[in-house]
Amino acid sequence: MTTPAVETLDLAAKFAGVTADTRPGYAGWIVPAEALTQFASFVRDELGYDLLSSLTAVDYLEQNQFEVVYHAYKTAGGPGLVFKVQIPRQDPAKVASVTPIWPGAEYQEREAYDLYGIIFENHPDLRRILMWEGFEGYPMRKDWKEAFYEEEAKPLKSRWPEGRHTLAETRVPFGDNVSFKPGFDPEKWTPTDPEELLYATLRKYTSETKDGITTDHVLVNMGPQHPSTHGVFRAVAMLDGEIVVSLKPVMGYLHRNHEKIGERNTFLQNMPYTDRLDYFNSMYNNWGYSLAVEKLLGVAVPERAEYLRVIMGELSRIQNHLILFGMLWNDLGAYFTPALYAFEERELILDIFEAVSGTRMMCNYHRFGGVSRDVDAASLEKIKGLVFERLPRRVEEMNRLLSENEIFVSRMKGIGYLSPEDSIAYSVTGPNLRAAGIPYDIRRADPYGIYDRFEFDIPVRHNSDLLDRYLIRMDEIQQSLRILRQALQQLPEGPVLTGKPQYQVKVPAGEAYGRVEAPKGELGYYVVSNGKGNPYRYHIRTPSFINITSLEKMCVGGKIADFVTILGMVDIVLGELDR
Repeated sequence: MTTPAVETLDLAAKFAGVTADTRPGYAGWIVPAEALTQFASFVRDELGYDLLSSLTAVDYLEQNQFEVVYHAYKTAGGPGLVFKVQIPRQDPAKVASVTPIWPGAEYQEREAYDLYGIIFENHPDLRRILMWEGFEGYPMRKDWKEAFYEEEAKPLKSRWPEGRHTLAETRVPFGDNVSFKPGFDPEKWTPTDPEELLYATLRKYTSETKDGITTDHVLVNMGPQHPSTHGVFRAVAMLDGEIVVSLKPVMGYLHRNHEKIGERNTFLQNMPYTDRLDYFNSMYNNWGYSLAVEKLLGVAVPERAEYLRVIMGELSRIQNHLILFGMLWNDLGAYFTPALYAFEERELILDIFEAVSGTRMMCNYHRFGGVSRDVDAASLEKIKGLVFERLPRRVEEMNRLLSENEIFVSRMKGIGYLSPEDSIAYSVTGPNLRAAGIPYDIRRADPYGIYDRFEFDIPVRHNSDLLDRYLIRMDEIQQSLRILRQALQQLPEGPVLTGKPQYQVKVPAGEAYGRVEAPKGELGYYVVSNGKGNPYRYHIRTPSFINITSLEKMCVGGKIADFVTILGMVDIVLGELDR
């Protein structure tokens, strides 16, 4: 990732103490902590990097410092700007919050606080976000050890090569892989208002006086076990009658610290783990991770493999949007027919995935430098039948079924509005950003793979309500079919993998950020290598986690009945939200 030369001069001249990151394999800028707020404002307002895509942290234990890493982009397109703040590795480690500049940083800063213990000063609601409030320690720190820690990197000697292993859960009396403070008895512990911090953020809305009458507001918990929350997700809403006056998402119920596991795995072992993030779109999950590691390796991808990546990726986009349509109709309380339409077409696409990868959902298809296997002639003919004949007809049928239904339109039109400015500020990406009139799509804005070879449009809508978020996805299916037709016609012969099949790779030291336009929005992988067989840092910027930052903004002023539909149209999946 590079920065244009004219901006190099501006940054060097504008800020004292800002230096280029000259570490081998690294890029971007090192910014003094005291200059961060001024620097970030300049980057957004003067240089035009209005979209803060990713914010994460790295624990450089050997250098005794934390590094907070920012990736900013222009919604007008082009390469990104990387900048970092290095702070001493101590308690408390503090850095200024950038939420006043980019509100979309709110949950990302909370995550860095939760997992690393970094204090973001002036953050509006700095609480744990994935771990529970009573959790001890910061698990992404390099010196943090879980209850039954064995080794820092896999494969663990207790399991390989002899193949013996012991489940940690069998070695604790309570059946959980946790450790407790000395003298702490969990059976005798009685929490005192365990969610005080959460409810305190809502307390200012408890009552108000209208026409001389004091009205108490009602606190309602939606989830975590509720069919409308698409998994173990919870939202705490403060209501004035039916109207939402405040809302706080609560997540982490499914969290297993995917990133900590990823830093113990070898680089290749992480590929099937990416499948489990957005389990509807494992092909795209593989792709983002492949790009990041391929940048570090400097590996080229064969032509045929590039086309196969596009074909599988666009098929993933189509089935993702179809499933959203079916589930949306179900969220609205209607009959299940559209969902049956969606699942029928999805099953046919999964047949293709099974034929090329050996499995339907967790495909593990990509490899560094290509894909694991070629597509056979019979499967290729099935893909052509779907793309040229069946899918266009079936999508049009579903479009008429939904778009011409008066009840469906009335439940969606004008609901869940989020302005274009707020959409960018809250780091929203994907269809929800394009439904606000912002034609930002990484396939065009910062192309990867061979997307620059295809003719396709970036659809936009301008009302930024639920109806437009539905319609934009219908538009995108048409463009995906357009890309697929070109890819199938141009598909060349040749190998699908550079070199021999890999079982272990040694990745040169450095950092890389690989990002793709996944069906739900920008999916990015920030990978740091220290030259060994395991990633030193492995971070995933998932669209579900970032897009949901704007959920409260979309819900406030609307009815609680609309919350279910608004959440559905954000299009979250808990596997990548919680990781």
